[in-house]
Amino acid sequence: MIRIEIPTQKKIKALHLVLDFNGTIAIDGKLIPNVKDILNHLSKKIKIHILTADTFGSSKNELLGTNCSINILKSSTQDKQKMQFVTDMGKDNVIAIGNGTNDALMLKTAALGIAVIQEEGASFKSLQNADIICNNIIDALNLILKEKRIKATLRN
Repeated sequence: MIRIEIPTQKKIKALHLVLDFNGTIAIDGKLIPNVKDILNHLSKKIKIHILTADTFGSSKNELLGTNCSINILKSSTQDKQKMQFVTDMGKDNVIAIGNGTNDALMLKTAALGIAVIQEEGASFKSLQNADIICNNIIDALNLILKEKRIKATLRN
C-alpha cells in the first residue's frame, strides 16, 4: 500500500496502480526504457494493472517479466471500460496514469489521476481530468515512489 496525505485535502491509501499502455508506458508498442524496472520495484508496494487496446499487439511480449496484470480491452467504449475497472478496484484505492482521451474518465474516477505527455502527446480531456500532469512516465512513477512530491504538488 502507498499512503499519500495531502494537507487540507484527502488521504489516499492506494492499493492499485492502473496504467494505460501505449502512449503512457510504451511508445509505438515498445515499452519505454527503465519502466519495467520501476514497475517491478513499485509492485512490492502496490498491485499494478495495465489496461490496453493493444493497438500494436505487443503488450504481452513487452511486459514479460513485469509483475503486473494485463487487461486487453474491447475495441469500443474503452473509456467506460477503464473507468469501470477503476471503480471495480475501489476507486478511492486507485492511482491511475494515462494520456489519451480514452483515459480521461479513468483519471477523473481514480483517487489520484496522473496524465503524461511524452512523444504521443496527451489529449486535452485527459489533462482536464488529471490531478497532476507529468512530462513523462518516469517522472510520474517516481512521484509515486517519492510520495512527498505529490504532497508538495497538491497541497493548498
